[in-house]
Order: sequence, then structure tokens, then C-alpha cells
Amino acid sequence: MNAEDQILQDALAALSQQKISEAERLFRELIRIKPTHVAALNLLTVVLMSMERFAEAEEFIERAVNLNDNSDVSFYNYGLILKRLGKATEAKQQFDKALHLNSGVYETWNNRGTVFNDLEQYDQAVSDFDKAISLNPNYLDAFCNKGRSLIGLKRLDEALAAFDKALALKPGLAEAWLGRSSVLAELKRHEEALAAFDKALTLKSDLAEAWLGRGSVLAGLKRYEEALAAFDKALTLKSDLAEAWLGRGSVLAELKRYQKAVYAFDKALALEPDVLAAEGSRLHCKMRLCDWSDLAVECRHLISSVKDNKTNTDPFAFLTVSASAEDQLKCAKLWVNKRFPRSDNQIWRGEIYKHEKIRIAYVSADFHQHATTHLMAGVFEEHDKSRFEVSAISIGPDDASEMRQRLKGSFDRFTDARTFSDDEIAARVRDAEIDILVDLKGFTQDARTDIFACRPAPIQVNYLGYPGTMGADYIDYLVADQTVIPKSHQAYYTEKLVYLPDSYQANDAKRTVSSKVFTRAECGIPEKGFVFCCFNNNHKIVPEVFDCWMRILQQINDSVLWLLEGNATAVSNLRKEAAARGIGAERLVFAPFMPPSDHLARHRLADLFLDTLPFNAHTTTSDALWTGLPVLTQIGETFAGRVAASLLNAIDLPELITSTRQEYFELAITLATGPEKLAAIKHRLSQNRLVKPLFKTQLFTRHIEQSYEAMYERYQADLPPENIYVSR
Repeated sequence: MNAEDQILQDALAALSQQKISEAERLFRELIRIKPTHVAALNLLTVVLMSMERFAEAEEFIERAVNLNDNSDVSFYNYGLILKRLGKATEAKQQFDKALHLNSGVYETWNNRGTVFNDLEQYDQAVSDFDKAISLNPNYLDAFCNKGRSLIGLKRLDEALAAFDKALALKPGLAEAWLGRSSVLAELKRHEEALAAFDKALTLKSDLAEAWLGRGSVLAGLKRYEEALAAFDKALTLKSDLAEAWLGRGSVLAELKRYQKAVYAFDKALALEPDVLAAEGSRLHCKMRLCDWSDLAVECRHLISSVKDNKTNTDPFAFLTVSASAEDQLKCAKLWVNKRFPRSDNQIWRGEIYKHEKIRIAYVSADFHQHATTHLMAGVFEEHDKSRFEVSAISIGPDDASEMRQRLKGSFDRFTDARTFSDDEIAARVRDAEIDILVDLKGFTQDARTDIFACRPAPIQVNYLGYPGTMGADYIDYLVADQTVIPKSHQAYYTEKLVYLPDSYQANDAKRTVSSKVFTRAECGIPEKGFVFCCFNNNHKIVPEVFDCWMRILQQINDSVLWLLEGNATAVSNLRKEAAARGIGAERLVFAPFMPPSDHLARHRLADLFLDTLPFNAHTTTSDALWTGLPVLTQIGETFAGRVAASLLNAIDLPELITSTRQEYFELAITLATGPEKLAAIKHRLSQNRLVKPLFKTQLFTRHIEQSYEAMYERYQADLPPENIYVSR
């Protein structure tokens, strides 16, 4: 036996005895003596892989395949290494070569399938896992990996069956319980999902992904402190788990702990720069804190990421960024394709229902005290029940409020569907033969877009909750008006557009304004001086608008700016920003939260509402106008930035709509220094409030019903959706 053979034998012996370091030393010695020793190169690669030293392993496996391109094992190992290094496309190429040389190895099919999973090419992944299973019908990994692919394809029943097959083969397989719990979570079977996660953790307590999944379910149930504990446990076990940092950040944002949320999102982004939605969520939290450090740079980067086809933000967070309607369309399409693709299980199959009345169902998580229902409650009551059968599908909490009771009495049918899965809700819509299904959520909090992705109704409508396109081919119509979406902007919406004649936004003429008379002292406002206000949420305040506001305060002596309190950090930051612009901190007054009717009543202390851009006041504009407070706006380029103009047009006060920041500034000064002109506008507002269209709930309801009838007529005639123009 020569020296090379002796070293090889000794190395193999060390390897069999788990003396890994000794085996590595001997293989390296053999390669030093004979650099072309293919077996030694392959075996050293295996040793380095076992120690998770994949970057080093790549060097040696590359040498091995260059010396011998007929070894499927070498290509297989090369694929494994590249996969672990995050080089999915290159890994696939190596597995392709291995399968070309030997298509009978089930592990190769399985591992190529996992690469397809990484690339989100789930159909190809399922095909590879099926091939692996055909070669080895008891191959547990392939069943679990196939289940993950099927989750990606939203084929949840099949995914559950795949994990159940793995569990039938090995009931104690923690990874299969993990997969099963993930499917149950997707199906909104929350308690079953938690039980399955617990089973996985009983079998394998250090399974970080199970803690991660458990945290996500608890967050969905709004059990936020428990969710944080679960994410923390996942991070204790696996500190580089970007999804756990992302989950932690999302929960902290829900709890309004924005500073800590930003930190968590920073950790997620450091680990995975393009982790789903983290960049946009982080920026949104910073904007809620009015932390404008590097804001312009970060906004440009986020817009650039959307242009680069990355799902780095959800569409709602993107609305506060000064992006174009074209960019918002792209963001929505990317988000839908990633999170809410059209389901393979399309429940409505083209049938044309025949009913005495048109059946409408509204889907919302906000059938309680909420801005959406403050606008819509009167419409629900005013619907013509002789022509329409109107249902509510509530996917949010029951707050036991007077509003909740009022809403429950407004519908022919009110279904509390919080605990139902998306599929179950979709099936109920189909069974009820709903003609028109209206999504009042869009991309806002607690939306259930997957219901609509199943196409349970022949006509599906995006309305009110989200001011923009859904970018989804399964949403047929978007309700708008010619101010929020000019005809020149139609190309930026995937839906067909419903143009209502006045404003797209509903309003409830029964909204109660408290009889309480607030004093300036009670609200922290000086006894004298002009009061500008903006009761928009903090995230809508951006530096460019704030600069203009401070210029206005500089021009109007003794004036103050009255803002919502939001959070203590935002208050502190805004006062610092004011001081940096030469305005005393005392000239910013902050309004704490109070019940809606009292909040409306305190509007009477303000003289002029100053709107924001690129995201206008929406319900907040209606609040101000309803209480007799004029709103000054600058019209923007996107739906979200044109809403206040729409409302002002509908109440016949177009002179309060400006086109440029300078016009906005000058008009604010004119009104603040011209009491007669401001008094004339307030008088017109008082006169118009109940006679112009904006607050005429019954008139609005007739208009939106006309649009529903037009949609229905096209459907009954088996015609595709088309733009609808409702006349006065």
C-alpha cells in the first residue's frame, strides 16, 4: 500500500469514528500530496459541510467537478453547498447536472425541489417531490417539503394531506407537526394550529420555527404579549431568524411601541435586506414617531425597491411615501402576487344567479366604533331593501358599542365571521349566492384578501377602506369619482372604475357632535390668537408639509398649530423640529384621545384645518367639514392625495383646493389675516353642509345603488366589467 492509500484509509477510519478534525487534516494532507485526488476532494467537502463551513467546501467541490464531470455525487454535493450559501439558481444548475447523470436518486429530486421552494417556483417543486416519493414512497422529507410547496400554492387541503402522510409514517416527526400547524394557521383554525405547534415543541423543544409560527398565530389572535414571548423564544434558539425579528416588530407596532418596533425591523433587515414588508413597516413606524432622520433617502430607497420588483413594503405603508400612482400600482401588484395570488379554487364558476333582489354583502373588520363605519353607517341604513338584500360579514371584533348594535340592525343579515377560515367565508358567500361582494378593507389592518382571491361572488368591489388600486385581477370594480381618479390616471388601476357624480366617500348625516362646549384653556390653547389645526395621524405629517406650516406660523403672530397627540415621542420630535425652524415649542398644542362625539365638538375651537400631502385627511376632512371647520388642501397626484379635494368639491368649496405648496401657503396666510374672507367661507360651509351632496346620505346611497345596478346588469347580460359613470 502506497503512502497516498494509507492516508486515505486513515482519513476514512477517522471519519467513521467521528474524529472530524483528524479526518479533515488527513484529507487536506492527501490533497496537498495529490491535488487531483477526486475522492479526497469530495470527502473533504463532506467533512466541511458537516461542520457547516460551506464557503470553504465550495472551493474543494468546484475542483472536484472540474476534474471529473461524470460524478452525480459531486454535482449533488455542489448543489447542497450552493443552496446553503443562498445561491439558489446556481444550486439548481448543479442538481440538474446530477439528475442528468443519475435520475434514480430520490435525495437529488428532493433537494432540487427545496431549491424550487426557495425560488418560489412551487409547481416545479411539487413535481420534484412527487418524483422523489415515487422512488421512495416512505420518504418523510419529501412529504414535508411538498406540504410547504402546497402552502405556497395556497392548496391548503392538499398541504394538510401531505403532512398527515408524513405523520402516518412517523407520528413523532416534529417537522411534520410544524408543517401541519402552519397549514392550520393559514386556514385560520387558530386553536388547532396552536395545539399542533405545541405538539411539535413537545417533540423538539428547540425548534425555533415552531416558536416563530406560534408567535404569528398569537399575533393574529391579538394576544400580543404572548406573541412577543414566542418570538423571543425563537430568537433565543436562533438569533439570526429574520422572520422572528419581523414578527416582533409587527407586534410592537400594533402595541404602538414604535421605537422598539424600529429596532426589531432593523435587526430583520440586517439579516435579510429584502425580508417581506420590513422596510416599509420600519419606515411607517418612524413616520408615526415623526422621526425624519434620513427620511428622504429612505423614501427614495423604498420607491427604488418597488421599481426593482421587491415586496419590501405593503401597499398601505407605501401611501405615505411620495410615490406616483404608477409606483403604487406596481406595489399593489407585487404584494398581491406574493401574498394573495388568485386561488386555484375559484368558487364562483360563472353561474348567473336569478333573484328578486340584488344580493350585496359588505366584508369588513370595522363593524364597530371605527372611522369606516362612522362614514358608512347611514348608507347601510338607507339601502333600499325592496331592491337590495344587504348582508354584513364581520371579520373584526365585537366591541359591544352602540355603533355595533346600530350596525347589526342595519342589515338583512349580519354574520360574525371572526373565527371562520377564509375558505369557509368564501363558501358561505357562494352558498348565499351573493351577487356583489364589497371589500371595505383593501390593504388595511385585519383585511382578509384571500376571501376575494377565491372568487366567491360574480362581482367583487374595492371600496372606501383603501384609497388605491388592489392590483388584483379578481377585484372587478373600484368606487371613485373624477377628482380622486381623473380619466388620465385610469391606466394605474387594475379595476374598472365606478365614477360617482359628487364624491366617492360616503358620509353619515346622523353623526353626533357632543353638546359639550370646550374652552381654550381646557384644550391647552392660548386665549388669543389664530388656531390652525390638523387632526391627521402623525404618519401623514412629512417634513415638506411641516416646513410650510412653520412658515405659516412665522407669518401669523400668536397663532398656534393644534395636532393630535399620537405618542410622546412624536410630540417631542415635532417640538424639536419646530424649534429647529425658529418656532417656539409652546406654539404646538397637542390634543389627547377622546370619544368621537367630544372630539368633533372640540373642532369648534379651531379656525382653519391644514391638510397633509401626499396622504390627505380622509374621514378627518369629513369630521372638520361636518363641524363647520374649513379645510385647506393641496391636491396631489394619487388617490390618497386627492380625497380632501373631492370632499371640498362635493360641498361646493373649491376655492379651498390649491395646486402648489406656495398657493397653499399664501391662501393660509390670506385666510388667517382676512377675517371677513374666512367668515364668508365658514358661512358658506354652514349653508352648504346640509344642502350640498357631501352629507346627503340618502342621495349618496341612491348613487352607489345605481352603480351596483349597472354592475349587476352587465353581469346578467354576461358582459365583462366596464367603467361606470353614475349620473346625478
